[in-house]
Amino acid sequence: MLTLSMRGLAKRYRGGVLALDDFSLEVGPGVLGLLGPNGAGKSTLMRILATVTRPTAGVATWNGADIAREPDRVREVLGYLPQDFGVYPNLSAREFLEYVAAAKGLDARAARARIDALLELVNLTEAARRPLGGFSGGMRQRVGIAQALLNDPRLLIVDEPTAGLDPEERVRFRNLLAELAGERVVILSTHIVSDVEAVAGHIALIQRGRLVRHASPEALVASAEGRVWEWPIAAEELPGLKQRVVITGTARRSDGLRVRAVAPEPPAPEARSVTPTLEDACLMHLADARAAALPPVVP
Repeated sequence: MLTLSMRGLAKRYRGGVLALDDFSLEVGPGVLGLLGPNGAGKSTLMRILATVTRPTAGVATWNGADIAREPDRVREVLGYLPQDFGVYPNLSAREFLEYVAAAKGLDARAARARIDALLELVNLTEAARRPLGGFSGGMRQRVGIAQALLNDPRLLIVDEPTAGLDPEERVRFRNLLAELAGERVVILSTHIVSDVEAVAGHIALIQRGRLVRHASPEALVASAEGRVWEWPIAAEELPGLKQRVVITGTARRSDGLRVRAVAPEPPAPEARSVTPTLEDACLMHLADARAAALPPVVP
């Protein structure tokens, strides 16, 4: 069985910035969703797993092979879409994919057939011969998705893959990931909880470079039972309330503002318990981790 293992991974950049801190996790076939705030260490982790950068400490292995020491063992089965994916603006989509296929050592005839299939898959067949410089952000992202799938990878790492895609394209890509998941290890990093909820069998919550929680979406939602509340407030109360509890949503109603929050006890006399969502659960665990990391208050 395919196995991606991380043990005690750490990454410290110049200036002492610790982007990843003692991160350990084992991943098998299926989709792992990475969720966390900006700067949590998600992209650093993915660059290490994609052999773009080396960890300062710890080890990551792919089917027992050390990724840092034997990067080619991973690269030959890797598909990678970084967050800052760039293209050659003067090349057409087809020319760019042919270039990437050659760089990956794919047979030219097989690559042409694969490119035709991928262009159709990402809905770019009609634009295949247009220069990439004239593509919208969403179209470029679709080219990025296609290049990540060129070598039919066993390990697929995608960082914010639905950024710039319209709702229909996002659904198309989520369906694609779901189809790929059974026979591959897929790591999906995104800030869009609904994308992860739709396709991920497990979710890893990351904050300040550390693993906060690793569980199935169902287990995460269940862990927030009895800690999610809704009640109406006056709009002017909201700034003060944000200082006391974690707000997960607000909605304007005829009776004023209805607020949704996570807290261990009812935050107000009129607050009523409601069924948690995955977003509620994730925000709850991240808030708990932040609170646990704070230094004690000195009286």
